Amino acid sequence: MELISKYFSEFSSKQANQFGRLGEVYSEWNEKINVVSRKDIDALYERHVLHSLCIAAKYPLANGLEVIDIGTGGGFPGIPLAIFFPDVQFHLVDSIAKKLKVVEAVADALEISNITVEHTRAENIKGRKFDFAVSRAVAPLGDLWRWTRPLLRKERKMEELKNGLICLKGGDLTDEIALSQTRPHLHAVNHFFEEPFFDEKYILYVPL
Repeated sequence: MELISKYFSEFSSKQANQFGRLGEVYSEWNEKINVVSRKDIDALYERHVLHSLCIAAKYPLANGLEVIDIGTGGGFPGIPLAIFFPDVQFHLVDSIAKKLKVVEAVADALEISNITVEHTRAENIKGRKFDFAVSRAVAPLGDLWRWTRPLLRKERKMEELKNGLICLKGGDLTDEIALSQTRPHLHAVNHFFEEPFFDEKYILYVPL
């Protein structure tokens, strides 16, 4: 929690408690169902929680939005963002059911009420629309955009930000962006967080 407080403040007591207990709850569940690598569980707040929150640092999401987290895995970036934005509704999807069991257990333990989960692939979702999609290192940008675009509603709730895809990626993205045939807004995470872990990590935003 100290690492989160280094960059963010003005949490309610409930949010502070939720962030403070994340490490404990994930450690407990990771013993049963491995969703975070053994080497990363001790650095959960830096490598997973704070990394997820760089989206919040760059894009303050408005109350009332609906956001889908594609390929959420163990709940990143969706769970930290749901705690940070308690008035935004997050729908976390993944194709691996056991990972979603952990997501549901964490949300239940921490009383995170603005999360729903679905065991599916994003490309199979029909009849639902969202304002934004978020994702972390799940698939090449071109695939992510192809899955995301049909799920985005055209009507905007945020005047200053078009609906779109916000994803987290790392390394040299030159070829991946070129192949995607998109023109994302690219922001280095180390502009927000000073830890060396965030070097060569980026937030990509593709507006609809």
